[in-house]
Amino acid sequence: MPELPEVEVVRSGLDRWVLGRPIEAVEVYNPRAIRRHTAGPLHFAEVLTGRTLLAAHRRGKYLWLPTDGGDALVGHLGMSGQMLVQPADAPDETHLRVRLTFTDHERELRFVDQRTFGGLSVEPLPAPGSDRENVPPSIGHIARDPLDPLFDATAFAAALRRKRTGVKRALLDQTLISGVGNIYADEALWRARLHYARPTETLTAPQIQRLLTAVQEVMRAALDQGGTSFDALYVNVNGESGYFDRSLAAYGQEDKACPRCGTPIRRDAFMNRSSYSCPTCQPKPRRARW
Repeated sequence: MPELPEVEVVRSGLDRWVLGRPIEAVEVYNPRAIRRHTAGPLHFAEVLTGRTLLAAHRRGKYLWLPTDGGDALVGHLGMSGQMLVQPADAPDETHLRVRLTFTDHERELRFVDQRTFGGLSVEPLPAPGSDRENVPPSIGHIARDPLDPLFDATAFAAALRRKRTGVKRALLDQTLISGVGNIYADEALWRARLHYARPTETLTAPQIQRLLTAVQEVMRAALDQGGTSFDALYVNVNGESGYFDRSLAAYGQEDKACPRCGTPIRRDAFMNRSSYSCPTCQPKPRRARW
């Protein structure tokens, strides 16, 4: 599933290519792609037609594009969702689910999703001047991400200790810290020399700071390389893949030498997925929380 760097790459591409473009028409080819828009496909198309898209925003793994009508087009990529900005005469993608045509007829915004786990919706935004953040209600529970200038590291440290769970489970909790998924959790824990099952309540202040710094470093490194692509499902708005997978130290590196100490990287089953770590650099704690 795309994580913060991949979604941020898409957000910046949307900001570049669709900002200020009025929508002329909306076509929904698969209702499942807008299942979160409970009013249905016709309403989805009607409410967007004639609106102009404003600057793109992101909270964790969610995207939203406010419109000049006081609402926002909200998107989640799921496992395989792609938001592509294509020339109007480009052939339709096999798994095209939603098309937004702009009045200039030069480019289109297409939502393509092979597995249809992602989706789009239109939501009202809080009124200007209200005491609520300008965030769609459906994602108001999502925490700020570690690259957000308003991310509160002190509050994160206190909340992390209160979780009383394994540190990787805590990193994957989007209400605690957003945008971190399986790949970057493993990479950050490797950098911080922490085992994924280390109980959060046992972490010291320096260890938490080291972990947070590692998360931020790996996110920025991935952003610089366009994100991580293991297949053709994650691409930016121009259909290009990222290449941070070439720089991964732990995730997906089973039996390969740890770049730091040379010990073979180990893979363990974790939450119906996998967790990768170095047995030497990240020793298993005597009291583990899975």
